[in-house]
Amino acid sequence: MTEFVGRQRARRAVRTRSATPSSQRVAVIDIGSNSVRLVVFDGLSRAPIPLFNEKVFAALGKTVGETGRLNPSGVEQAFSTLTRFSLLLKAMKVEACHVVATAAVRDAADGAGFLQEVKARSELDVTIISGEEEGRLSAEGVLSGIPEADGAMGDMGGGSVELVQIKNGVVGERTTMPFGPFRLIAMGGSRSTQVSMVESRLATLPWLPEVRGAAVYAVGGIWRAFAKVHMEHIGHPLHIIHHYAINAVEAIEFAQLLSRQSRVSLEGSGISRRRVEALPYAAMFMECLLKRALPDKLVFSAYGLREGILHDLLPSETRALDPLLSACDELAGRIGRFGDAQALVSWIRPLGQPFATQPRLCTATCLLSDIGWLEHPDYRSEQAYLRAIRTPLGGIDHMGRAFIALALHLRYGGRVDDPVAFAAHALLTEQEVADSALLGLALRLAYTLCGGALSLLDAASLTRDRDRVILRIAPEFADLLVDVVERRLEAVAKLLGLSAEIMIAPLPAPIRDAMTR
Repeated sequence: MTEFVGRQRARRAVRTRSATPSSQRVAVIDIGSNSVRLVVFDGLSRAPIPLFNEKVFAALGKTVGETGRLNPSGVEQAFSTLTRFSLLLKAMKVEACHVVATAAVRDAADGAGFLQEVKARSELDVTIISGEEEGRLSAEGVLSGIPEADGAMGDMGGGSVELVQIKNGVVGERTTMPFGPFRLIAMGGSRSTQVSMVESRLATLPWLPEVRGAAVYAVGGIWRAFAKVHMEHIGHPLHIIHHYAINAVEAIEFAQLLSRQSRVSLEGSGISRRRVEALPYAAMFMECLLKRALPDKLVFSAYGLREGILHDLLPSETRALDPLLSACDELAGRIGRFGDAQALVSWIRPLGQPFATQPRLCTATCLLSDIGWLEHPDYRSEQAYLRAIRTPLGGIDHMGRAFIALALHLRYGGRVDDPVAFAAHALLTEQEVADSALLGLALRLAYTLCGGALSLLDAASLTRDRDRVILRIAPEFADLLVDVVERRLEAVAKLLGLSAEIMIAPLPAPIRDAMTR
């Protein structure tokens, strides 16, 4: 039977007997006010890959504000859902599962009895976490996906809102407020009355004005709905929530608009019917928060409590790793065929651009550069573009996704002006398009030269001077040269406005020795 464990740590409510080995599957079950969700990850690492993700809208907290007790119909649905999850975990051979309950269960008079019945039916041990601990873990989740986060995080569930200060990537002050949509609906009263109530509570947070000029990071399903509606409203070309950002002034205006919408007007907005009733209340709170904090922007995070629980289990040296490069390195190990993709980084870097302007994105692109080899040749460029721009990666904004995707599109023979790449042109500046295209063409040259056997790049070098892009090849490997290599080199040089030259000449001794060992 799968062992369901917690973790004991000073001042931390989420517990386990020991750190989960990175090769073992790990899961998190989040019993929230609105939904019950299970996520199974491939292991405990800096960039864990979700293998399975399922949620059920049980609305446990729907009646807590009115009756003080859990929603009866939601309770029965939660029982069956958690029993199902228990069976799935055993079949999936999950080694450790961290099960937490938040606002609805901790505030309901019958919350303890509910958890006893959960244990009896599903054999799951559930930890009730406090509002402040929930906020801390959600903030850790934000940092797992946006390590440079600075400002404040707001995690809105059905029953509560957790606000947490994040200063230069470190979790700071935190508080919880009973202003989730279920509670606000139960409170009743006019909009102006509720606004006054929220504003009064926000005014008690002495650290909130320090967010001015930084960012507010929004976590939770209801604010993901906010982001989706805004994307539709402005015609944003990439429907990915993580790291979607809105200027704060624009966000305040849009929150004002949403907070005054009727249920009927929102029903055609593309969000679920369960979110329609709650969205105006969430938007009202967001308007108040942004007006009080005066950040520069509102940023949406797809990473929250569940990712924060895993992030919290990592040793400090692992937490310090770059989430984007860690994920790309892991993917490269899975998809690569004939060598270490890191070799591409040192081979292309002498070109200067684009590594001079986007070194991190260039490294990530090199790591993902063999992403399309399994696809049909006629569709490799398109599929590489779509996979890169849509893959659920952390540590990257929408511009970064577009940069990597466009480069990989060209690496597989696509054109800059292909219709499939329309989102890249909408999200990138002209210079960023040019840098991305240059990287893609350089990768295409590298793969053409070595056939994907990246160790052969040690027999060649790519450099540039004032007038030329030079491909130098060791004499003993001159047979690698074919006409198509020359054409690929000319394409790189043309984009730089330079001429192309191929030299058959001995390489420096360290490279020659490495090739003959």
